[in-house]
Amino acid sequence: MKKFTLLVIDVQKGITDERLYNFSTFVSNVKKLIDAARENDVEVIYIQHDDGPDSGFTFGDEDFEVYDEVQPKESEKIYYKTINSCFGNADLRDYLESKEENTLIIVGLQTNFCIDASIKSAFERGYKVIVPLGANSTFDNEYMNGETTYKYYNEMMWPGRFAQCISVDETIELMHTN
Repeated sequence: MKKFTLLVIDVQKGITDERLYNFSTFVSNVKKLIDAARENDVEVIYIQHDDGPDSGFTFGDEDFEVYDEVQPKESEKIYYKTINSCFGNADLRDYLESKEENTLIIVGLQTNFCIDASIKSAFERGYKVIVPLGANSTFDNEYMNGETTYKYYNEMMWPGRFAQCISVDETIELMHTN
């Protein structure tokens, strides 16, 4: 039997806005996955990125807080990180190992930074990784627009190498069999 955990990475107020590629779909899909996880007894864990004191993106700053539409429940765990990969947090690593998790569903921001680093770190640690399509996003950058960046990772980089990239509906169906 698979043990799933949904990791919601860096969906924070300072970076969850209209600048993101496919913003409305992204938010809708993350909400749908969180709701499905809760309905199917799949643990939801939130991870927030902390850029450090005086960055405007740290404890106490409005931008650091979880985006309003995907707020954690009081009983759900929140971990903090200061590097791209969520596995930089030893407490999260230890917690997942203690649960003997074997499948992580990873959603959040940003595709080319923290999501990519977390997917590859999870893969290197022996986890099966599921990436629901349309549930990660990023901004335009000086090399690629957000859409190209998203497609590069979700359609070329991760599938068949580091993760199973499947639809939100397929991911929810897997949760039903958990």
